[in-house]
Amino acid sequence: MRKMGLIGGMSWYSTELYYARINKQVLKRTGGTCNAPMLIESLNFCDIAKANSVQDWDHVAHVLIESAQRLEKAGASAILIGANSMHKVYDRVAQSVEIPILHIADAVGEKMKSDGVQSAALLGTANVMAENWYRQRLVKHGVTLMPAEMDDVKDMDRIIYDELMLGQVKRESERTLKTIITEIDQEGIKAVVLGCTELCMIVDTKANVLPIYDSTEIHADAGVEWILGDVG
Repeated sequence: MRKMGLIGGMSWYSTELYYARINKQVLKRTGGTCNAPMLIESLNFCDIAKANSVQDWDHVAHVLIESAQRLEKAGASAILIGANSMHKVYDRVAQSVEIPILHIADAVGEKMKSDGVQSAALLGTANVMAENWYRQRLVKHGVTLMPAEMDDVKDMDRIIYDELMLGQVKRESERTLKTIITEIDQEGIKAVVLGCTELCMIVDTKANVLPIYDSTEIHADAGVEWILGDVG
């Protein structure tokens, strides 16, 4: 098996989800005999959280580049960045290493394309929902995205940064997400993308009015495919 590098700590709650999912899937795929060979760089998220300015994002890129280079030097054969929002600096980080970095939006887009999904709503942090860099990555896989509702963007940012990244799961926020997803269904949209690696903490991905594409699970599974040599 090939060794996977994971840049985590953004937040550590989603890093835990990645680690568990990858190992469970490797165990399942190998008949219950193997664990996943992994290297994890757990970053201090308060150093890069809520970046807004160009200078902030330059700092984020610097932190992630150094992390990716450490993982490459330590023997990782590929890398996962365990946060949707941090993929804003993906191109700079990917250019800084010789090994592939598996893009989270590409993993989601490829899964949706294989399922024949042509329209979806994207939920996540403000920079994921409202900026073009993430949306364009999904669109290139043939998915038409519903325009972001700014009231929803504000609610999502508050829930993600003030609650989920602190490990807080609140019933009120669960109800807020149910309402948002129900309204999306009423618009005739065919699926929902959870474009934040913590959202699965408050959204039941298996029992909802619409198909839910959980970026954490899908990205982790792309890592499993790499580890087992099924891609690349």
